[in-house]
Amino acid sequence: MERREFITLFIGVAAVWPLAARAQQPAMPVVGFMSGRSPEDSAHVAAAFRQGLADSDFIEGQTVKIEYRWANGDSDKLPALAADLVNHKVAVFVAVGGDVSAAVAAKATKTIPVVFGVGSDPVKAGLVASFRRPGGNVTGYTLWTTEAESKRLGLLRALVPGVPLIGILVNPRFPPTEQELLELEPAAKAVNQKLFVARANDDAELDAALASFVEQRVGAFLITAAPFFDTRLDASLALQRRSAYRRSISFANTRSPEG
Repeated sequence: MERREFITLFIGVAAVWPLAARAQQPAMPVVGFMSGRSPEDSAHVAAAFRQGLADSDFIEGQTVKIEYRWANGDSDKLPALAADLVNHKVAVFVAVGGDVSAAVAAKATKTIPVVFGVGSDPVKAGLVASFRRPGGNVTGYTLWTTEAESKRLGLLRALVPGVPLIGILVNPRFPPTEQELLELEPAAKAVNQKLFVARANDDAELDAALASFVEQRVGAFLITAAPFFDTRLDASLALQRRSAYRRSISFANTRSPEG
């Protein structure tokens, strides 16, 4: 081979080689992150999640891609969001921001690993077979939020002692709601505390629920865990503004678990 031909061939191979090497590199893994809450409400959680990945050398935009999906408190949007992430063929599916998010993710795929964060018992919810042997493609952890509602009621009574009637705001579409009430009602009965329960799953029902607290003259109210309420915390201030009597209504909020 002529020297000039050899140099020309060498330069051509040198130019193509890096491109071929890059083409053989595995694609950047994609993590699906689905939350029942809003990005604004969960900014600190998303930041902590990214930091946790970075601690294991998974840097967003460099060594891993994260596809975020937010339901903004509307659980009816979750199935479509989950299907979209499955279609993106994510490597792992993170489901947080309420128990519904975890349930929807587990139903959406039986092959993609699902990591959840919930507030209730994941075994009773059917997410895992047991704590020792979760089985399947789903795992995660619980904050036991539903188990703590009676404690929050006690804290509210300590902050606002002597209140004759305490309002309880619940979301009937949020699965842990019934368990939350099972925790609250006997705890209230044990200390002769009267409760008034109001249910809300949309903005109109929320307005009606808050108005009912005013009408019933509750002295304090407790917001139970539900992503719907987490995205609408300002509604509690609206209650104060439209109060028909000159007394402050105290409230306690239970934020939904993120994961």
